[in-house]
Amino acid sequence: MVHNPPSDAGPGVRAAGGRGTAEDRIEVRGLRVGGVHGVLPEERERPQPFEVDLELAVDLEPAGASDRLEDTVDYGRVVEAAASVVAGGPARALLESLAEAVARSVLDVDLRIAEVAVAVRKLEPPLPFALTDVGVRIVRRRQLDDPEQGARRPDRPAARPPGDPAAR
Repeated sequence: MVHNPPSDAGPGVRAAGGRGTAEDRIEVRGLRVGGVHGVLPEERERPQPFEVDLELAVDLEPAGASDRLEDTVDYGRVVEAAASVVAGGPARALLESLAEAVARSVLDVDLRIAEVAVAVRKLEPPLPFALTDVGVRIVRRRQLDDPEQGARRPDRPAARPPGDPAAR
């Protein structure tokens, strides 16, 4: 089984099984979605604005060489997955729980995503102080030995695990 090294592997370190470095990333910044998450009852009664940033660890060399969408992770699908958790998922009391649900959903989009960093910010927190937002940031790595995390949903095309020669 191939395991990509953690993102802190250092400059120039190549991802196992791939030719790209462990530093290859797809970045999504500033996704704004309304959701009904929070501890207070009024936070669960009307949608409030949330902002999500995503950073995906993916070997980008195949797509860089081919210029074909099928050789990379479709960030449109990633954005749809994250937005559906914030806007349509069950209400969550804590930002930590919301970020976990977004991370799981994003990792489920494509097996080539080795790691995801998720930042979730509440843009109008119910606090009596002047501040722009409150938020959390988490990093989750794909566990290749966890059959649930690599499971393909029937409505999604099959993806190859990172480093699989057939994925090129």
